[in-house]
Order: sequence, then C-alpha cells, then structure tokens
Amino acid sequence: MSYAPGSLSGTLVFGGRGAGTSNEQLYSPIGLHMDLLTNNLVVANYGVHNIVQFTLGQSNWTIAAGNANGSAGVSSIGLNRPMEATFDSMNNMYVADRDNNRIQFYQIGQLNGTTIAGMTGVNDSTATKLSWPRSVRLDSQLNLYVADSNNHRIQKFLRY
Repeated sequence: MSYAPGSLSGTLVFGGRGAGTSNEQLYSPIGLHMDLLTNNLVVANYGVHNIVQFTLGQSNWTIAAGNANGSAGVSSIGLNRPMEATFDSMNNMYVADRDNNRIQFYQIGQLNGTTIAGMTGVNDSTATKLSWPRSVRLDSQLNLYVADSNNHRIQKFLRY
C-alpha cells in the first residue's frame, strides 16, 4: 500500500490477489527495499522463501533470489524464510536468510548466493554463527551489521 502524506486511505501498489506463488501474488511479504534509481521495489516474500522485485506500475514480479516455486532450500540458490534484502553501491544484494541462520551475498544479476555470515542450518551463539537473522545493513566501508534476533544482539562482520 502507498499512502500520500496526511492521507488515511492508501493505494494498492502490488499484490492483494491472495497468498500464492504466481508472479502476481505475494505470500507474507515482510521486508522492503526501494531502489530509487531503477524504480524497483524488492520484497522479502517470506511465506514462499524468495526475494522478488517489481517495477512500480507493473503487475508482476521477477525472481531476485530463492526458488520461484515457493519451496524452501539450503543450497546456494535456496532460501528459507528470508526476512530482508539490502544492497551495496554496486547493486550486489545481501539477504537475511532467517531459518537457514545465514546471510547470503548475491553479485548483481546472479541467482547463486554465497554464505558470508553464519552457517547454513546451524543455530548458534558463537561470534561467527547466527540464530534467526532478521535484518541486515551495510556501513560506508561495507561492514555488515546483522540483527541476530534469537541471540538478542547486533553482530558486526568486517567487509566481505
């Protein structure tokens, strides 16, 4: 939904066609990132284990990460309940892959990710592990900050 300043009613931007896996539906969208240069909205499509993007004004999305069929995965192309995506200045994508306890890095235009923080399937509180990462941010030196929710902490990982 989009709301004009001071408005109490909003305008549907995308979705609203029930939960599902078609490229005109969302399923429990949870994290948003707006790319002002391309006018693309990137959505963590939590319920179907993928990250999708669509251009404002369009009626369908394209896959940015994860499986288009909605199944969870642990491989370099799979995600399991992604929470959020963020981008660096070169438009590479970083995804908080919650149930895989990892942060995935995707070079621009690639669907294969690389784990750069945490360990797939390992839920731990040591300094190199994560437990349900929910949010990810980068600073100006590309150091990575992760909201590690089940460990009740913010983790900093030096530039990848």
